[in-house]
Amino acid sequence: MSPDEISAANTTLPEPVPDRSTDVVVFDGRCSFCTRQVQRIARCDGGERISFLSLHDPRVAERYPDLTHEELMARMYVIDRGGGRHGGAAAFRYLSRRLPRLWPLAPLMHLPFSLPLWQWIYNIIARHRYWLGTTEVCEDNACSVHMKK
Repeated sequence: MSPDEISAANTTLPEPVPDRSTDVVVFDGRCSFCTRQVQRIARCDGGERISFLSLHDPRVAERYPDLTHEELMARMYVIDRGGGRHGGAAAFRYLSRRLPRLWPLAPLMHLPFSLPLWQWIYNIIARHRYWLGTTEVCEDNACSVHMKK
């Protein structure tokens, strides 16, 4: 395991708490690639501006009934403090403005008319996420469904 993976494995993702207003990142918690990516995002959040929930957590369906399971499986979502929904590349674009450590990426992410390109790239990565950089077997072998050719 690389030092980055060891560090990521030791990162506990903050969960939403009722008395604190944060943006909530909803991600595929059964996908090791996705989990590593949100752990990286969490490390960029020095001010505890965001919290995280796996789309498989029952609280997601209770709190965000407008987001279907299929939508959540297709892309990460950020639900901002005002209740706005940002999915896929738009979610990362939103976070590039919200987290100071990601500010260097904000000008690139916000180039005029670039969001369709970022979304296209995001969709390709999301469709192949179970293949990307993992040799681990997911909980209950859940990834095998997505890894069939």
